[in-house]
Amino acid sequence: MILHAIESGEGPPVILLHGLFGSASNFGTVQRALAARFRVIALDLRNHGASGHAATMDYESMAADIVETLDRRNAAPAALVGHSMGGKAAMMVALLHPQSLSRLAVGDIAPVPYQHRNAEIASAMLALRLVPGLTRAAADTTLAGSVPEPGVRGFLLQNMTFGRGPAWRIGLAEIAASMPQIEGWPARHYAAYTGPALFIAGANSDYIVPGHRRAIRALFPAAQIVRLKNAGHWLHADNPAGFVAVLEAFLTDRSDHDRT
Repeated sequence: MILHAIESGEGPPVILLHGLFGSASNFGTVQRALAARFRVIALDLRNHGASGHAATMDYESMAADIVETLDRRNAAPAALVGHSMGGKAAMMVALLHPQSLSRLAVGDIAPVPYQHRNAEIASAMLALRLVPGLTRAAADTTLAGSVPEPGVRGFLLQNMTFGRGPAWRIGLAEIAASMPQIEGWPARHYAAYTGPALFIAGANSDYIVPGHRRAIRALFPAAQIVRLKNAGHWLHADNPAGFVAVLEAFLTDRSDHDRT
């Protein structure tokens, strides 16, 4: 599948991969900052944003989409930067298609299964009645019973069109059906990716814990693991300046990674 992309800047290619229920536009601030030195391409992963929908939502399929899109845009090999679900997709590209990337940066996720509230959230989204005239305020009120965090609801509702024909723009049913694969990690052997790799953990997040280091380095033996101050799981939203500084140091081969 060829993925929808937002491209800006010139220079070595850098690919930005968003997380679950997100889109390429989530990286707007980061993309604008990096575009001064790089050719930055933010992708909508399958079933997200303006990309196509598909029943299959496993990481090997997502990796194939990314590689196909890079080849179509003559952007390989590229540095891959992925957050959360996008980080797992980027890891899979590195493991299955190492010739397609020059380096790997992963935002606050490890190559391990997780169990979060995503299935519950997807069910709440599917249960929302899409009646004509539905407003954002009404949808927000309805979701509040299952999703108490206002910021999360606002993020989710970016995926909806309102008015006379309200609808989810994303492949919500496909995402919900694939949640075990999205939250999981394949239980199979992969040859390690030995190229440059950086794992950025949010200092206030529990997505990458000390016990994950062994799993990370088994697949990515050259991995550096840094913690970003003043950031939870949403690194690029919580501390965008620090996140960009860490990425720029890594992308330009500097060894003095800024941990601000």
